[in-house]
Amino acid sequence: MTQPSRPAVPPNLAIAFGILAASTAAIFIRYAQQEAPSLVVAAWRLTIASLVLAPLALTRHRAELARLSRIDWALALLSGLFLAIHFATWITSLEYTSVASSVVLVTTTPLWVALISPFTLRERLGKAVIAGMLLALAGGTIVALSDACTLQAGRFSCPGLGDSLGGRASLGNLMAIAGAIAAASYMTLGRRLRRGMSLVGYIFVVYSMAAVVLVVMMFSAGLSPFGYSPPIYLWLVLLALVPQLIGHSTFNWALGYLPAAFVSITLLGEPIGSTVLAYFLLGETPTAIKLGGALLILLGIYLASTKPKEPYTS
Repeated sequence: MTQPSRPAVPPNLAIAFGILAASTAAIFIRYAQQEAPSLVVAAWRLTIASLVLAPLALTRHRAELARLSRIDWALALLSGLFLAIHFATWITSLEYTSVASSVVLVTTTPLWVALISPFTLRERLGKAVIAGMLLALAGGTIVALSDACTLQAGRFSCPGLGDSLGGRASLGNLMAIAGAIAAASYMTLGRRLRRGMSLVGYIFVVYSMAAVVLVVMMFSAGLSPFGYSPPIYLWLVLLALVPQLIGHSTFNWALGYLPAAFVSITLLGEPIGSTVLAYFLLGETPTAIKLGGALLILLGIYLASTKPKEPYTS
């Protein structure tokens, strides 16, 4: 196998830039949510990304798209449906819970992929994956309860279970977890399709499918994509260009030069970057309990991702 030529930009530097780009997603969403409902934000994000990709996909990858079978299109439709559910639930979660909780919980996607794979792809779970999932489960429980529980003078106290699960932040945390499960389903379904397609062709088809679903959901909810102030549309455009296209494209580009295990582990920097940005830009300070739970989740994902079978692209 021929080795890839030396890139003009060092891959490690590109990954650092990609993490920063991806970390802005939650911040741009929060700014856009000042006026626009979450479904509108999600619909615009995927629609803009699809329109930007369209000229390249429909010129250089037209023959590739024409070769897709009915099964491929069915997989793309179903994959796009789950991607739409992912963005609808995760973006909505940011209305209810903190950036730190939302981003950390939605980052558990690789663990849900590992859990789904034995049933859909007949892949066995290794010991490292199981241990990582248990760590992340413990961390997720802590993060989910962190908005209701307090730690004062070395004493840890929580309200009743019903009160903890019924709070506004808990609803947002559950939506973030739902977003992670939907993203795992999207990735699992798309693995077969992705193997036979280029990156641009694949993400154009799936992003477009997701955009159509989100637009239908938006209009079904009686919402309009228009009528917001110019700054809101600026945040929507930045959301589509920076974290959606630049961030994820950078990670996929880096896979051509760096081991997949290294690239997948570096993705754990996204919730850290989002939390830091939220601290400085939104004034959100994560509690010690939340940081502890987040650390367990990240350690769990790290453990489960040290020997991935193949990269997951998004």
